Amino acid sequence: MRLTKISALAAAAFFTVSIAACGSSSDDSSGAAAPAAAPSPMMSSAAPETMTNFGPGCSAVPTDESNPGSFASMAKVPVATAASGNPVLSTLVAAVKQANLVDSLNTAPDLTVFAPANSAFDKIPAADLKKVLADKKTLTSILTFHVVPGKLTPEQLAGTHKTLEGGSLTVEGSGEMFKVDGTSAVVCGNVQTANATVYIIDTVLMPKK
Repeated sequence: MRLTKISALAAAAFFTVSIAACGSSSDDSSGAAAPAAAPSPMMSSAAPETMTNFGPGCSAVPTDESNPGSFASMAKVPVATAASGNPVLSTLVAAVKQANLVDSLNTAPDLTVFAPANSAFDKIPAADLKKVLADKKTLTSILTFHVVPGKLTPEQLAGTHKTLEGGSLTVEGSGEMFKVDGTSAVVCGNVQTANATVYIIDTVLMPKK
């Protein structure tokens, strides 16, 4: 498939994702207020998005809130920009820039990104990694395989999910222990950015052929 076609499909998928509406809580002490109180359970179900990040890899993320790579700073900006400030994701950022996906990722409404940490790319032989980075078609396919439409909370993570690459990946586990496609562990989960929920993983995922 041509890179332009893949990029077009990715872009189409990005912009077909609906923007989730946030309900506001209200006092349900009176009968008249009962309809307005309906969003409250939705607010509760959304709470995990703001819960404490989990996983041993989170300790490598800067804790100073003024640092662009900290959780607090990442939550204020779109996903590609957020990743660029995080030292744990520098190799991924370089790959995203090489594939010209920065704008597409930053302008998408709601995404879940399985973001390989630098250590994940270190598992790939240097010669092979260099070859992939030089092949934009293959690189785009690999990167979009790590992205799922919609912001998945930890409670929604287990299951099979369609990726922007077109294939599907499967997540197993619960609580704070998750395995992606049977090969990659989530080492830092539920990282929030302005338009995506990020799960940092320890192995690069490969699309099925």
